[in-house]
Amino acid sequence: VCLFLGVCGDEFSILRSPQSVIFRDGSWPIPGERIPDVAALSMGFSVEEDLPWPGLAVGDLFHRPRATVMITVKGVDKLTLPVKGISYPIQNAVPFSLDSVANAIHTLFSEETPVVLQLAPSEERVYMVGKANSVFEDLSVTLRQLRNRLFQDNSILSSLPLNSLSRNNEVDLLFLSELQVLHDIASLLSRHKHLAKDHSPDLYSLELTGLEEVGKRYGEDSQQFKDASQILVDSLQKFADEMFNLYSGNAVVEVVAVKAFNSPLMRKTRSILQSSQAETENPYNLAYPYNYNYAVIFNIILWMMIGLALAVIVISYNLWNMDPGYDSIIYRMTNQKIRMD
Repeated sequence: VCLFLGVCGDEFSILRSPQSVIFRDGSWPIPGERIPDVAALSMGFSVEEDLPWPGLAVGDLFHRPRATVMITVKGVDKLTLPVKGISYPIQNAVPFSLDSVANAIHTLFSEETPVVLQLAPSEERVYMVGKANSVFEDLSVTLRQLRNRLFQDNSILSSLPLNSLSRNNEVDLLFLSELQVLHDIASLLSRHKHLAKDHSPDLYSLELTGLEEVGKRYGEDSQQFKDASQILVDSLQKFADEMFNLYSGNAVVEVVAVKAFNSPLMRKTRSILQSSQAETENPYNLAYPYNYNYAVIFNIILWMMIGLALAVIVISYNLWNMDPGYDSIIYRMTNQKIRMD
């Protein structure tokens, strides 16, 4: 049990999800590198490898969510989320990205310019594509902009109970600035509600590291870390409810709580000599396995050729046995006298 908890200490939680996406309640561990595949499958996209994870069930294939919001929180392996949420342990928490999901959205909905926003405030890393460029053009993304945004009149400092946190500490301001980004995203999107009602799916990927910095500065047993954790949980739940309501209950809001990412596995490399040795291990000269799309393409081409062949046979048979005096439109539309002549 201790070994299992050590490997699967981090959590993957579902705060809100529509009825068309079914997450089963259980303690099945999800591999960290397959989290993007869960987001892709929940949006109705295909993945290269099958995902043998029972946590995600087959939902309504004809009603897919219009938005996926994934928030990665570093510095804590578990958040005290509401009871209505569903959480799964993460096995082998490695760094991941939703680039594959964003590429799938660009490929399938390139003409509709969906909203794609990937943001990491502490690293000043932002990626906006499509309509996000116009909607979130006023969003604070650099550390300087975030600090100035906190001291404006309509910032979250006037509404959040800071408790043991201080406005004069850079670490506390970094943590609060990330919460300000969550508030501004929901606020800006509420001014453009028509974007949440179109047919193209949207993607939001946010990475928050302010809580990790608070833990390093004060310690995880300090009152500042406990207050920051509670403030973060309340802000995440509020943000999830706002995004869920803006998309009329058709959005998936997910939270990944990771204490610290494990170093990614080293890729195995082979030299030319190793590749020549591997060829001798295949004495029967077997072909490589087919791509997973082979069956789909084969069936499409097969039945299309069968349909075309049957159509050619039927048309040829009818033309061969056609009576020109009865079936031809030329003889039916001409005058009787001209026909007799």
